[in-house]
Amino acid sequence: MAKTKQFTISIDNHPGAVAEIARTLGTAKVNILSLLGTAQGTGGRVQLFVDDARRAKKALDAARVSYQETPAEQFELPNRPGALAQVLDKLAAKGVNLGSIHATAAKGGKKAVIVYTAEAAPMAATATA
Repeated sequence: MAKTKQFTISIDNHPGAVAEIARTLGTAKVNILSLLGTAQGTGGRVQLFVDDARRAKKALDAARVSYQETPAEQFELPNRPGALAQVLDKLAAKGVNLGSIHATAAKGGKKAVIVYTAEAAPMAATATA
């Protein structure tokens, strides 16, 4: 399990809004590992994880992009039916209340990855395989 950061960026909902963020990070040689974007009316929100949080912060700051940074955990698991439920059950048993979660697996890949943030809870815990 690896510690990481989630960046949450509020955006105006217009064509190219997410491309602007991707271009800013790409120009800075920051690789986006996971991205979730949602739109509601004229606004939206992008949550993303990157390979280099320090470089991402520098690029976003230079571009004057406002963001919220949240500590997160990255966990690798087998790419098979039920594996995600097993990990999430362990987190729940430890009292972890998810704030957000991203999960992905490459088609035909043997491993899947989840990245999650947890809401503040009395007992900080992480999943173990």
